[in-house]
Amino acid sequence: MLNTVCFFRKLTPLRLVLENLNHPHYKLSSFQKQNYSSKMLPEQIPLSKDFFFRQLFDLESSTYTYLLADVNCKEAVLIDPVLEQVERDWKLIKELGLNLKFAINTHMHADHVTGTGKLRKLTCCKSVISKLSGAQADIHVDENDVIEFGCHQLKIRSTPGHTSGCITYVSEDQGMAFTGDALLIRGCGRTDFQEGNPTTLYNSVHSQIFSLPENFKLYPAHDYKGQTVTTVWEEKQFNPRLTKNLEEFVNIMNNLNLPYPKKIDIAIPANRVCGIQDNYN
Repeated sequence: MLNTVCFFRKLTPLRLVLENLNHPHYKLSSFQKQNYSSKMLPEQIPLSKDFFFRQLFDLESSTYTYLLADVNCKEAVLIDPVLEQVERDWKLIKELGLNLKFAINTHMHADHVTGTGKLRKLTCCKSVISKLSGAQADIHVDENDVIEFGCHQLKIRSTPGHTSGCITYVSEDQGMAFTGDALLIRGCGRTDFQEGNPTTLYNSVHSQIFSLPENFKLYPAHDYKGQTVTTVWEEKQFNPRLTKNLEEFVNIMNNLNLPYPKKIDIAIPANRVCGIQDNYN
């Protein structure tokens, strides 16, 4: 019987292994079972057929912009648009026959000028940002507010620390979240300007992002190493900063000694007024 069980164990798909760990022939302690569970890749959530998703990239600022849409009614949202890429984004939106309902930002960026203001002029969309950001917008959102487009929605989670106005947009039905600069792939946003605070950031990520289901995909506002997506499970296992305890994390963040973003003196004043050039030149 033991040999039979061992043979079955080798052939069992990963997603079924945990269901058999309580079998009487598996002499594993509760600690071993828990440790085994934490090291297993979670099953991924597929996107629904009526949900459109496209990840776009700005090379100069290493910024990701995200286009989401309801396939049936064509309503769309654009997350973290970059001014220099507005023509590209607008061309794609028109080609796909989409109606841009919202241009939204995860926070007030310091490394690029937002394309939100220009998109408002082109499309009559509404601009969205956190009410704590200090930036102008048509709609200011807060914790648990919802942005709706067609049959889909993004729920707001407040994730301050990189800036006081950082928010994460969560699509619960699609199993994905857009984390801005609060959580990057194997990293996080800096905390040495724009009301940044390492303790606040650590608590935000652990309470608001790491509390999501482990198979949720996470899409950051930036990446500098060619990576495109991560998951809650991966970051809880492998993020070299946020797997530390709070004291260690604060020490890391307080000793990064990074140069300021090249465009900070232009970007912050511009982004306070939705990136509308007439208002900040």
